[in-house]
Amino acid sequence: MMFYKKKGEKYIQVAFKGRMLVEHPIYNKGSAFTEQEREQLELYGVLPEHNLTMEQQVSKVYKNYKKEPTPIKKYIYLLSLLDRNETLFYHLVLKNAEEMLPIVYTPTVGEAAKTFSHLFTRPRGLYVSANKISEIDRILSRAPFSNINLIVVTDGERILGLGDQGAGGMAIPVGKTSLYVVGAGLHPALCLPIFLDVGTNNKELLKDPLYLGLRHKRLTGTEYDNVVEEFVKGIKRSFPHALLQWEDFGKGNALRILNRYRERVLSFNDDIQGTGAIAAAVLYSAIKSKKEKFKDQRYAFFGFGQAGYGIANTIVHAMIGEGLSEKEAKDRIYPIGHKGLVFDDMKPHEYQQPFARNRNDVAGWKLKNSNRVSLLETVKNAKTTVLIGTSGQPGAFTEEVLKQMSKNTDKPIILPLSNPTSKCETTPEAIVKATKGKCYIATGSPFPPVSIMGRKQKVPQCNNMYIFPGVGLGAIVSMTPKVTNQMFVAASKALSAMVTIEEAAKGSLLPDLSNIRKVSENVAFAVAKEARDAGLGVRLPDSELKKLVRNSMWKPNYLPYRYEKP
Repeated sequence: MMFYKKKGEKYIQVAFKGRMLVEHPIYNKGSAFTEQEREQLELYGVLPEHNLTMEQQVSKVYKNYKKEPTPIKKYIYLLSLLDRNETLFYHLVLKNAEEMLPIVYTPTVGEAAKTFSHLFTRPRGLYVSANKISEIDRILSRAPFSNINLIVVTDGERILGLGDQGAGGMAIPVGKTSLYVVGAGLHPALCLPIFLDVGTNNKELLKDPLYLGLRHKRLTGTEYDNVVEEFVKGIKRSFPHALLQWEDFGKGNALRILNRYRERVLSFNDDIQGTGAIAAAVLYSAIKSKKEKFKDQRYAFFGFGQAGYGIANTIVHAMIGEGLSEKEAKDRIYPIGHKGLVFDDMKPHEYQQPFARNRNDVAGWKLKNSNRVSLLETVKNAKTTVLIGTSGQPGAFTEEVLKQMSKNTDKPIILPLSNPTSKCETTPEAIVKATKGKCYIATGSPFPPVSIMGRKQKVPQCNNMYIFPGVGLGAIVSMTPKVTNQMFVAASKALSAMVTIEEAAKGSLLPDLSNIRKVSENVAFAVAKEARDAGLGVRLPDSELKKLVRNSMWKPNYLPYRYEKP
Protein backbone atom coordinates (compact mmCIF):
# COMPACT_ATOMS: atom_id res chain seq x y z
CA MET A 1 0.00 0.00 0.00
CA MET A 2 1.51 3.30 -1.10
CA PHE A 3 0.71 6.72 0.37
CA TYR A 4 1.30 9.89 -1.64
CA LYS A 5 1.10 13.62 -1.13
CA LYS A 6 0.37 16.05 -3.94
CA LYS A 7 -0.12 19.78 -3.30
CA GLY A 8 -0.74 19.07 0.36
CA GLU A 9 -3.31 16.33 -0.29
CA LYS A 10 -2.55 12.87 1.04
CA TYR A 11 -3.99 10.00 -0.96
CA ILE A 12 -3.61 6.28 -1.61
CA GLN A 13 -2.74 4.84 -5.00
CA VAL A 14 -4.77 1.76 -5.92
CA ALA A 15 -4.14 -0.59 -8.83
CA PHE A 16 -7.55 -2.28 -9.11
CA LYS A 17 -11.20 -1.31 -9.36
CA GLY A 18 -14.74 -2.53 -8.88
CA ARG A 19 -15.64 -5.62 -6.90
CA MET A 20 -11.99 -6.56 -6.38
CA LEU A 21 -11.51 -3.29 -4.48
CA VAL A 22 -14.46 -3.71 -2.09
CA GLU A 23 -13.53 -7.34 -1.42
CA HIS A 24 -10.03 -6.36 -0.20
CA PRO A 25 -10.24 -5.60 3.56
CA ILE A 26 -7.22 -3.29 3.55
CA TYR A 27 -8.69 -1.07 0.81
CA ASN A 28 -12.43 -1.47 1.30
CA LYS A 29 -14.39 1.54 2.57
CA GLY A 30 -17.78 -0.14 2.24
CA SER A 31 -20.53 2.45 1.98
CA ALA A 32 -18.07 5.33 2.53
CA PHE A 33 -16.65 5.54 -1.01
CA THR A 34 -17.28 9.07 -2.31
CA GLU A 35 -19.16 9.91 -5.51
CA GLN A 36 -15.87 10.73 -7.22
CA GLU A 37 -14.29 7.43 -6.13
CA ARG A 38 -17.35 5.46 -7.23
CA GLU A 39 -17.06 7.01 -10.67
CA GLN A 40 -13.30 6.60 -11.08
CA LEU A 41 -13.07 3.16 -9.48
CA GLU A 42 -16.09 1.62 -11.27
CA LEU A 43 -18.14 1.09 -8.11
CA TYR A 44 -21.55 2.18 -9.42
CA GLY A 45 -23.79 -0.86 -9.28
CA VAL A 46 -21.40 -2.64 -6.92
CA LEU A 47 -22.54 -0.57 -3.91
CA PRO A 48 -25.93 0.82 -2.84
CA GLU A 49 -26.58 4.40 -3.97
CA HIS A 50 -26.24 6.31 -0.69
CA ASN A 51 -22.83 6.78 0.92
CA LEU A 52 -22.10 7.13 4.65
CA THR A 53 -19.40 8.94 6.59
CA MET A 54 -16.89 7.09 8.73
CA GLU A 55 -18.69 8.21 11.90
CA GLN A 56 -22.02 6.95 10.59
CA GLN A 57 -20.42 3.60 9.84
CA VAL A 58 -18.84 3.47 13.30
CA SER A 59 -22.19 4.22 14.94
CA LYS A 60 -23.86 1.44 12.95
CA VAL A 61 -21.27 -1.26 13.63
CA TYR A 62 -21.03 -0.31 17.31
CA LYS A 63 -24.79 -0.78 17.71
CA ASN A 64 -24.54 -4.18 16.02
CA TYR A 65 -21.59 -5.10 18.24
CA LYS A 66 -23.56 -4.25 21.39
CA LYS A 67 -26.35 -6.61 20.30
CA GLU A 68 -24.05 -9.64 20.47
CA PRO A 69 -24.88 -11.52 23.69
CA THR A 70 -21.51 -13.03 24.70
CA PRO A 71 -17.82 -12.10 24.51
CA ILE A 72 -17.07 -14.82 21.94
CA LYS A 73 -20.01 -13.65 19.78
CA LYS A 74 -18.64 -10.12 20.01
CA TYR A 75 -15.21 -11.46 19.02
CA ILE A 76 -16.66 -13.23 15.97
CA TYR A 77 -18.50 -10.05 14.97
CA LEU A 78 -15.35 -7.93 15.23
CA LEU A 79 -13.31 -10.53 13.33
CA SER A 80 -15.86 -10.50 10.51
CA LEU A 81 -15.59 -6.70 10.42
CA LEU A 82 -11.79 -7.00 10.28
CA ASP A 83 -12.18 -9.38 7.34
CA ARG A 84 -14.35 -6.84 5.48
CA ASN A 85 -12.96 -3.41 6.34
CA GLU A 86 -9.77 -3.05 8.37
CA THR A 87 -9.80 0.75 8.54
CA LEU A 88 -13.30 0.76 10.03
CA PHE A 89 -12.39 -2.05 12.44
CA TYR A 90 -9.38 -0.18 13.80
CA HIS A 91 -11.23 3.13 14.00
CA LEU A 92 -13.95 1.41 16.04
CA VAL A 93 -11.57 -0.42 18.40
CA LEU A 94 -9.32 2.60 18.95
CA LYS A 95 -12.36 4.73 19.77
CA ASN A 96 -13.60 2.11 22.26
CA ALA A 97 -10.25 0.68 23.36
CA GLU A 98 -10.96 -0.06 27.03
CA GLU A 99 -14.23 -1.79 26.16
CA MET A 100 -13.04 -3.79 23.15
CA LEU A 101 -9.44 -4.77 23.89
CA PRO A 102 -10.56 -7.60 26.23
CA ILE A 103 -12.66 -8.88 23.31
CA VAL A 104 -10.02 -8.52 20.60
CA TYR A 105 -7.35 -10.11 22.80
CA THR A 106 -7.26 -11.53 26.33
CA PRO A 107 -9.31 -13.01 27.80
CA THR A 108 -11.73 -13.68 24.90
CA VAL A 109 -9.04 -14.67 22.41
CA GLY A 110 -8.35 -17.72 24.57
CA GLU A 111 -11.80 -19.11 23.81
CA ALA A 112 -11.25 -18.29 20.14
CA ALA A 113 -8.00 -20.28 20.20
CA LYS A 114 -9.72 -23.31 21.72
CA THR A 115 -12.44 -23.31 19.05
CA PHE A 116 -10.27 -22.06 16.17
CA SER A 117 -10.77 -24.98 13.79
CA HIS A 118 -14.54 -24.82 14.28
CA LEU A 119 -14.75 -21.02 13.84
CA PHE A 120 -12.34 -20.80 10.89
CA THR A 121 -13.79 -18.87 7.95
CA ARG A 122 -11.10 -16.78 6.26
CA PRO A 123 -7.32 -17.21 6.45
CA ARG A 124 -5.23 -14.39 7.88
CA GLY A 125 -1.43 -14.35 7.89
CA LEU A 126 0.62 -17.39 6.92
CA TYR A 127 0.76 -21.03 8.04
CA VAL A 128 4.23 -22.55 7.94
CA SER A 129 4.09 -26.33 8.40
CA ALA A 130 7.11 -28.36 9.43
CA ASN A 131 6.54 -30.74 6.53
CA LYS A 132 6.77 -27.81 4.09
CA ILE A 133 9.70 -26.01 5.68
CA SER A 134 11.87 -26.63 2.61
CA GLU A 135 9.38 -24.39 0.76
CA ILE A 136 9.75 -21.54 3.25
CA ASP A 137 10.73 -18.92 0.64
CA ARG A 138 7.72 -19.72 -1.54
CA ILE A 139 5.40 -19.67 1.48
CA LEU A 140 6.71 -16.30 2.66
CA SER A 141 6.31 -14.90 -0.86
CA ARG A 142 2.56 -15.41 -0.38
CA ALA A 143 2.35 -12.74 2.30
CA PRO A 144 -0.33 -10.23 1.26
CA PHE A 145 2.23 -7.41 1.04
CA SER A 146 5.97 -7.50 0.37
CA ASN A 147 7.16 -4.70 2.68
CA ILE A 148 6.34 -6.41 5.99
CA ASN A 149 7.98 -4.78 9.01
CA LEU A 150 6.40 -6.74 11.90
CA ILE A 151 5.93 -10.50 12.30
CA VAL A 152 4.30 -12.19 15.29
CA VAL A 153 4.92 -15.95 15.32
CA THR A 154 3.81 -18.77 17.62
CA ASP A 155 4.08 -22.54 17.56
CA GLY A 156 0.94 -22.80 19.71
CA GLU A 157 2.54 -24.73 22.58
CA ARG A 158 1.77 -22.40 25.49
CA ILE A 159 -1.27 -20.34 24.58
CA LEU A 160 -2.06 -17.97 27.45
CA GLY A 161 -2.91 -20.21 30.42
CA LEU A 162 -4.49 -22.84 28.19
CA GLY A 163 -1.44 -24.85 27.17
CA ASP A 164 -1.03 -26.54 23.79
CA GLN A 165 -3.71 -25.34 21.35
CA GLY A 166 -1.97 -26.41 18.15
CA ALA A 167 -3.21 -24.52 15.09
CA GLY A 168 -5.64 -22.66 17.33
CA GLY A 169 -2.62 -20.72 18.51
CA MET A 170 -2.92 -18.65 15.33
CA ALA A 171 -5.63 -16.63 17.08
CA ILE A 172 -2.87 -15.14 19.23
CA PRO A 173 -0.64 -13.65 16.47
CA VAL A 174 -3.79 -12.40 14.70
CA GLY A 175 -4.89 -10.68 17.91
CA LYS A 176 -1.40 -9.47 18.78
CA THR A 177 -0.80 -7.82 15.40
CA SER A 178 -4.14 -6.04 15.86
CA LEU A 179 -2.87 -4.64 19.16
CA TYR A 180 0.27 -3.32 17.47
CA VAL A 181 -1.99 -1.43 15.07
CA VAL A 182 -4.34 -0.13 17.77
CA GLY A 183 -1.59 0.67 20.25
CA ALA A 184 1.31 1.95 18.17
CA GLY A 185 -0.24 2.75 14.82
CA LEU A 186 1.69 0.21 12.78
CA HIS A 187 -0.13 -0.08 9.46
CA PRO A 188 -2.07 -3.37 9.22
CA ALA A 189 -0.70 -4.03 5.74
CA LEU A 190 2.81 -4.17 7.22
CA CYS A 191 1.97 -6.67 10.01
CA LEU A 192 2.09 -10.43 9.44
CA PRO A 193 0.81 -13.11 11.85
CA ILE A 194 2.44 -16.53 11.35
CA PHE A 195 1.69 -19.95 12.80
CA LEU A 196 4.67 -22.31 12.85
CA ASP A 197 3.04 -25.76 12.81
CA VAL A 198 5.23 -28.45 14.37
CA GLY A 199 2.32 -30.64 15.50
CA THR A 200 0.44 -30.79 18.79
CA ASN A 201 0.40 -32.92 21.93
CA ASN A 202 -3.21 -31.99 22.64
CA LYS A 203 -5.01 -35.34 22.42
CA GLU A 204 -8.44 -33.75 22.04
CA LEU A 205 -7.28 -31.82 18.99
CA LEU A 206 -5.66 -34.87 17.42
CA LYS A 207 -8.96 -36.75 17.80
CA ASP A 208 -11.05 -33.88 16.39
CA PRO A 209 -11.91 -34.59 12.71
CA LEU A 210 -12.20 -30.83 12.08
CA TYR A 211 -8.76 -29.97 13.49
CA LEU A 212 -6.85 -27.95 10.87
CA GLY A 213 -3.23 -28.40 11.98
CA LEU A 214 -0.64 -31.13 11.49
CA ARG A 215 -1.97 -34.38 12.94
CA HIS A 216 1.03 -35.69 14.82
CA LYS A 217 2.82 -35.09 18.10
CA ARG A 218 5.05 -32.06 18.41
CA LEU A 219 8.51 -32.23 16.96
CA THR A 220 11.23 -31.99 19.58
CA GLY A 221 15.01 -31.82 19.79
CA THR A 222 17.01 -31.47 16.60
CA GLU A 223 13.95 -31.86 14.36
CA TYR A 224 12.23 -28.93 16.06
CA ASP A 225 15.38 -26.79 16.09
CA ASN A 226 15.95 -27.40 12.37
CA VAL A 227 12.44 -26.16 11.56
CA VAL A 228 12.95 -22.99 13.60
CA GLU A 229 16.37 -22.44 12.00
CA GLU A 230 15.00 -22.71 8.46
CA PHE A 231 12.11 -20.45 9.39
CA VAL A 232 14.43 -17.73 10.71
CA LYS A 233 16.68 -17.99 7.66
CA GLY A 234 13.63 -17.60 5.44
CA ILE A 235 12.48 -14.53 7.35
CA LYS A 236 15.94 -12.98 6.99
CA ARG A 237 15.87 -13.54 3.23
CA SER A 238 12.29 -12.42 2.61
CA PHE A 239 11.89 -9.63 5.19
CA PRO A 240 15.45 -8.66 6.24
CA HIS A 241 14.39 -5.55 8.19
CA ALA A 242 11.27 -6.93 9.88
CA LEU A 243 10.89 -7.23 13.65
CA LEU A 244 10.14 -10.81 14.72
CA GLN A 245 8.17 -11.22 17.94
CA TRP A 246 8.18 -14.70 19.48
CA GLU A 247 4.81 -15.40 21.11
CA ASP A 248 3.57 -18.15 23.45
CA PHE A 249 6.36 -20.68 22.90
CA GLY A 250 6.68 -23.46 25.50
CA LYS A 251 8.88 -23.11 28.58
CA GLY A 252 11.43 -25.53 27.14
CA ASN A 253 11.90 -23.42 24.03
CA ALA A 254 11.00 -19.78 24.67
CA LEU A 255 14.16 -18.56 26.41
CA ARG A 256 16.39 -20.88 24.40
CA ILE A 257 15.05 -19.53 21.09
CA LEU A 258 15.23 -15.93 22.30
CA ASN A 259 18.88 -16.30 23.31
CA ARG A 260 19.80 -18.17 20.15
CA TYR A 261 18.39 -15.61 17.72
CA ARG A 262 18.34 -12.24 19.48
CA GLU A 263 21.73 -11.27 17.99
CA ARG A 264 20.99 -12.78 14.58
CA VAL A 265 17.60 -11.27 13.85
CA LEU A 266 15.71 -8.24 15.16
CA SER A 267 13.48 -9.99 17.68
CA PHE A 268 12.11 -10.21 21.20
CA ASN A 269 9.81 -12.36 23.32
CA ASP A 270 6.91 -10.46 24.85
CA ASP A 271 6.07 -13.20 27.37
CA ILE A 272 9.56 -12.83 28.84
CA GLN A 273 10.77 -9.31 28.08
CA GLY A 274 7.46 -7.47 27.77
CA THR A 275 6.25 -8.93 31.06
CA GLY A 276 9.52 -7.89 32.68
CA ALA A 277 9.20 -4.35 31.40
CA ILE A 278 5.62 -3.73 32.54
CA ALA A 279 6.40 -5.06 36.02
CA ALA A 280 9.51 -2.89 36.15
CA ALA A 281 7.44 0.16 35.14
CA VAL A 282 5.13 -0.43 38.10
CA LEU A 283 8.16 -0.80 40.36
CA TYR A 284 9.68 2.44 39.04
CA SER A 285 6.45 4.27 39.92
CA ALA A 286 6.22 2.78 43.41
CA ILE A 287 9.92 3.13 44.21
CA LYS A 288 10.10 6.78 43.14
CA SER A 289 7.06 7.46 45.34
CA LYS A 290 9.02 5.93 48.25
CA LYS A 291 11.99 8.13 47.27
CA GLU A 292 14.15 5.03 47.03
CA LYS A 293 15.92 3.08 44.28
CA PHE A 294 15.76 -0.42 42.82
CA LYS A 295 19.01 -1.31 44.56
CA ASP A 296 17.44 -0.45 47.94
CA GLN A 297 14.89 -3.27 47.58
CA ARG A 298 14.98 -7.01 48.18
CA TYR A 299 12.78 -9.07 45.87
CA ALA A 300 10.89 -12.31 46.56
CA PHE A 301 9.55 -14.10 43.47
CA PHE A 302 6.93 -16.77 44.02
CA GLY A 303 6.77 -18.85 40.86
CA PHE A 304 9.87 -18.50 38.71
CA GLY A 305 9.06 -19.53 35.16
CA GLN A 306 9.44 -17.46 32.00
CA ALA A 307 7.54 -14.48 33.39
CA GLY A 308 9.49 -14.51 36.65
CA TYR A 309 12.76 -14.73 34.74
CA GLY A 310 11.77 -11.83 32.49
CA ILE A 311 10.84 -9.60 35.41
CA ALA A 312 13.97 -10.50 37.40
CA ASN A 313 16.20 -9.90 34.39
CA THR A 314 14.73 -6.43 33.80
CA ILE A 315 15.10 -5.57 37.49
CA VAL A 316 18.75 -6.66 37.39
CA HIS A 317 19.45 -4.35 34.44
CA ALA A 318 17.67 -1.52 36.25
CA MET A 319 19.97 -2.04 39.25
CA ILE A 320 23.04 -2.25 37.02
CA GLY A 321 21.94 1.15 35.67
CA GLU A 322 22.05 2.39 39.28
CA GLY A 323 25.67 1.32 39.64
CA LEU A 324 25.52 -2.24 40.97
CA SER A 325 27.44 -5.13 39.47
CA GLU A 326 25.42 -7.99 37.99
CA LYS A 327 26.28 -10.19 40.98
CA GLU A 328 25.29 -7.51 43.48
CA ALA A 329 21.97 -7.07 41.68
CA LYS A 330 21.20 -10.80 41.58
CA ASP A 331 22.04 -11.09 45.28
CA ARG A 332 18.92 -9.01 45.97
CA ILE A 333 16.60 -11.52 44.24
CA TYR A 334 15.09 -14.62 45.86
CA PRO A 335 13.40 -17.06 43.42
CA ILE A 336 10.90 -19.49 44.94
CA GLY A 337 9.62 -22.45 42.93
CA HIS A 338 7.33 -25.37 43.71
CA LYS A 339 10.08 -26.90 45.87
CA GLY A 340 10.74 -23.70 47.81
CA LEU A 341 13.66 -21.32 47.46
CA VAL A 342 15.61 -22.31 44.34
CA PHE A 343 19.18 -23.42 45.06
CA ASP A 344 21.93 -24.05 42.54
CA ASP A 345 22.26 -27.70 43.64
CA MET A 346 18.60 -28.46 42.79
CA LYS A 347 19.17 -28.79 39.01
CA PRO A 348 17.15 -25.65 38.27
CA HIS A 349 15.65 -24.93 34.84
CA GLU A 350 17.66 -22.90 32.33
CA TYR A 351 15.81 -19.68 33.20
CA GLN A 352 16.21 -20.28 36.96
CA GLN A 353 19.96 -20.96 36.90
CA PRO A 354 21.16 -17.32 36.76
CA PHE A 355 19.18 -16.50 39.91
CA ALA A 356 19.49 -19.73 41.93
CA ARG A 357 20.85 -19.18 45.44
CA ASN A 358 23.81 -20.88 47.07
CA ARG A 359 23.23 -22.80 50.30
CA ASN A 360 25.65 -20.45 52.04
CA ASP A 361 23.21 -17.59 51.37
CA VAL A 362 20.79 -18.95 53.98
CA ALA A 363 23.34 -19.82 56.65
CA GLY A 364 22.02 -18.39 59.88
CA TRP A 365 18.39 -18.32 58.72
CA LYS A 366 15.77 -19.78 61.08
CA LEU A 367 14.33 -22.68 59.05
CA LYS A 368 12.14 -25.71 59.71
CA ASN A 369 13.70 -27.62 56.82
CA SER A 370 16.78 -26.23 55.09
CA ASN A 371 16.04 -28.41 52.04
CA ARG A 372 12.69 -26.73 51.45
CA VAL A 373 12.70 -23.03 52.31
CA SER A 374 9.14 -21.66 52.16
CA LEU A 375 7.88 -18.32 50.88
CA LEU A 376 7.16 -17.12 54.41
CA GLU A 377 10.63 -18.13 55.63
CA THR A 378 12.22 -16.33 52.69
CA VAL A 379 10.20 -13.16 53.23
CA LYS A 380 10.96 -13.21 56.96
CA ASN A 381 14.69 -13.98 56.80
CA ALA A 382 15.61 -12.01 53.66
CA LYS A 383 13.48 -9.06 54.81
CA THR A 384 12.09 -8.61 51.31
CA THR A 385 10.38 -5.34 50.39
CA VAL A 386 8.93 -6.42 47.03
CA LEU A 387 6.79 -9.54 46.56
CA ILE A 388 6.04 -10.74 43.03
CA GLY A 389 3.79 -13.67 42.15
CA THR A 390 3.76 -15.51 38.81
CA SER A 391 2.87 -18.95 40.17
CA GLY A 392 -0.77 -19.37 39.21
CA GLN A 393 -1.44 -20.58 42.78
CA PRO A 394 -4.45 -18.81 44.35
CA GLY A 395 -4.04 -18.04 48.03
CA ALA A 396 -0.25 -18.38 47.96
CA PHE A 397 0.19 -14.90 49.45
CA THR A 398 -1.27 -15.70 52.85
CA GLU A 399 -2.21 -13.14 55.47
CA GLU A 400 0.91 -14.11 57.42
CA VAL A 401 3.14 -13.50 54.39
CA LEU A 402 1.50 -10.14 53.70
CA LYS A 403 1.78 -9.03 57.34
CA GLN A 404 5.46 -10.02 57.34
CA MET A 405 6.00 -7.82 54.27
CA SER A 406 4.59 -4.89 56.28
CA LYS A 407 7.07 -5.65 59.07
CA ASN A 408 9.95 -5.56 56.58
CA THR A 409 9.14 -2.09 55.22
CA ASP A 410 6.68 0.74 55.85
CA LYS A 411 4.97 0.34 52.48
CA PRO A 412 5.66 -2.98 50.70
CA ILE A 413 5.20 -3.44 46.96
CA ILE A 414 3.03 -6.48 46.29
CA LEU A 415 2.41 -7.71 42.75
CA PRO A 416 0.21 -10.84 42.37
CA LEU A 417 0.59 -11.09 38.60
CA SER A 418 -0.91 -14.48 37.77
CA ASN A 419 -3.96 -14.62 35.55
CA PRO A 420 -6.79 -15.28 35.10
CA THR A 421 -8.29 -13.86 38.28
CA SER A 422 -9.02 -17.32 39.65
CA LYS A 423 -5.27 -18.08 39.69
CA CYS A 424 -4.13 -14.85 41.33
CA GLU A 425 -1.93 -15.35 44.42
CA THR A 426 -4.16 -13.04 46.48
CA THR A 427 -6.68 -10.25 46.06
CA PRO A 428 -6.20 -6.50 46.42
CA GLU A 429 -8.73 -6.53 49.28
CA ALA A 430 -6.64 -9.09 51.18
CA ILE A 431 -3.47 -7.05 50.65
CA VAL A 432 -5.14 -3.86 51.88
CA LYS A 433 -6.53 -5.64 54.95
CA ALA A 434 -3.22 -7.30 55.91
CA THR A 435 -1.14 -4.15 55.39
CA LYS A 436 -3.78 -1.73 56.76
CA GLY A 437 -3.73 0.06 53.43
CA LYS A 438 -0.02 0.85 53.58
CA CYS A 439 1.09 -0.83 50.36
CA TYR A 440 1.55 -0.55 46.62
CA ILE A 441 -0.48 -3.00 44.54
CA ALA A 442 -0.59 -4.05 40.90
CA THR A 443 -2.13 -7.23 39.53
CA GLY A 444 -1.96 -9.34 36.40
CA SER A 445 -5.73 -9.74 36.20
CA PRO A 446 -8.47 -7.11 36.26
CA PHE A 447 -9.93 -6.32 39.69
CA PRO A 448 -12.56 -3.78 40.76
CA PRO A 449 -11.43 -0.72 42.73
CA VAL A 450 -10.53 -1.26 46.39
CA SER A 451 -11.35 0.92 49.37
CA ILE A 452 -8.29 2.32 51.16
CA MET A 453 -8.80 4.59 54.15
CA GLY A 454 -12.24 5.64 52.95
CA ARG A 455 -11.40 6.28 49.31
CA LYS A 456 -11.84 4.13 46.24
CA GLN A 457 -8.65 3.29 44.36
CA LYS A 458 -8.32 1.68 40.95
CA VAL A 459 -6.12 -1.40 40.91
CA PRO A 460 -3.35 -1.06 38.30
CA GLN A 461 -3.22 -4.01 35.92
CA CYS A 462 0.14 -5.06 34.47
CA ASN A 463 -1.02 -5.34 30.86
CA ASN A 464 1.81 -5.97 28.39
CA MET A 465 0.03 -3.73 25.90
CA TYR A 466 1.56 -0.80 27.75
CA ILE A 467 4.94 -2.03 26.50
CA PHE A 468 5.15 -4.17 23.36
CA PRO A 469 3.47 -1.86 20.79
CA GLY A 470 5.83 0.98 21.66
CA VAL A 471 8.88 -1.29 21.80
CA GLY A 472 7.97 -2.65 18.37
CA LEU A 473 7.46 0.79 16.87
CA GLY A 474 10.64 2.16 18.43
CA ALA A 475 12.73 -0.76 17.18
CA ILE A 476 11.32 -0.48 13.65
CA VAL A 477 11.67 3.29 13.18
CA SER A 478 15.12 3.39 14.78
CA MET A 479 16.36 0.66 12.40
CA THR A 480 18.24 -1.02 15.24
CA PRO A 481 19.62 -4.46 14.32
CA LYS A 482 18.66 -5.89 17.72
CA VAL A 483 16.43 -5.28 20.74
CA THR A 484 18.55 -5.00 23.88
CA ASN A 485 17.74 -5.40 27.57
CA GLN A 486 18.42 -1.70 28.10
CA MET A 487 15.71 -0.85 25.56
CA PHE A 488 13.19 -2.59 27.80
CA VAL A 489 14.53 -0.69 30.81
CA ALA A 490 14.11 2.53 28.81
CA ALA A 491 10.55 1.50 27.94
CA SER A 492 9.78 0.89 31.64
CA LYS A 493 11.17 4.28 32.63
CA ALA A 494 9.22 6.06 29.89
CA LEU A 495 5.98 4.42 30.98
CA SER A 496 6.56 5.22 34.64
CA ALA A 497 7.45 8.82 33.75
CA MET A 498 3.81 9.29 32.69
CA VAL A 499 2.84 8.82 36.36
CA THR A 500 3.55 11.62 38.84
CA ILE A 501 4.92 10.97 42.32
CA GLU A 502 1.61 12.23 43.73
CA GLU A 503 -0.39 9.80 41.57
CA ALA A 504 1.89 6.91 42.52
CA ALA A 505 1.53 7.73 46.22
CA LYS A 506 -2.23 7.29 45.80
CA GLY A 507 -1.74 3.90 44.12
CA SER A 508 -2.02 4.96 40.47
CA LEU A 509 1.15 3.25 39.26
CA LEU A 510 0.29 3.21 35.54
CA PRO A 511 -1.28 5.74 33.14
CA ASP A 512 -4.75 5.15 31.75
CA LEU A 513 -4.79 2.48 29.02
CA SER A 514 -7.35 4.55 27.09
CA ASN A 515 -4.40 6.85 26.31
CA ILE A 516 -2.55 3.95 24.65
CA ARG A 517 -1.42 5.90 21.57
CA LYS A 518 0.38 8.50 23.70
CA VAL A 519 1.81 5.73 25.89
CA SER A 520 3.17 3.90 22.84
CA GLU A 521 4.56 7.11 21.37
CA ASN A 522 6.53 7.81 24.56
CA VAL A 523 7.75 4.22 24.84
CA ALA A 524 8.75 4.13 21.16
CA PHE A 525 10.73 7.35 21.50
CA ALA A 526 12.54 6.01 24.58
CA VAL A 527 13.44 2.79 22.74
CA ALA A 528 14.61 4.65 19.63
CA LYS A 529 16.64 7.06 21.78
CA GLU A 530 18.30 4.16 23.63
CA ALA A 531 19.11 2.54 20.27
CA ARG A 532 20.67 5.78 19.03
CA ASP A 533 22.66 6.35 22.22
CA ALA A 534 23.96 2.77 22.07
CA GLY A 535 25.18 3.33 18.51
CA LEU A 536 22.56 0.97 17.08
CA GLY A 537 19.84 3.22 15.67
CA VAL A 538 19.38 6.20 13.38
CA ARG A 539 21.40 9.20 14.49
CA LEU A 540 18.79 11.93 14.80
CA PRO A 541 18.44 14.64 17.45
CA ASP A 542 15.63 14.17 19.96
CA SER A 543 13.25 16.56 18.20
CA GLU A 544 13.62 14.75 14.86
CA LEU A 545 13.39 11.35 16.51
CA LYS A 546 10.13 12.32 18.21
CA LYS A 547 8.78 13.56 14.90
CA LEU A 548 9.82 10.32 13.18
CA VAL A 549 7.97 8.25 15.79
CA ARG A 550 4.84 10.41 15.65
CA ASN A 551 4.72 10.49 11.84
CA SER A 552 5.11 6.70 11.68
CA MET A 553 1.85 6.10 13.58
CA TRP A 554 -1.01 5.28 11.21
CA LYS A 555 -4.41 6.76 11.98
CA PRO A 556 -7.38 4.62 10.89
CA ASN A 557 -9.15 7.21 8.75
CA TYR A 558 -10.23 7.03 5.12
CA LEU A 559 -7.97 8.76 2.60
CA PRO A 560 -8.90 9.57 -1.01
CA TYR A 561 -8.08 6.86 -3.58
CA ARG A 562 -6.56 7.41 -6.99
CA TYR A 563 -6.39 4.73 -9.61
CA GLU A 564 -3.03 4.08 -11.24
CA LYS A 565 -2.50 1.31 -13.77
CA PRO A 566 -0.19 -1.40 -12.43
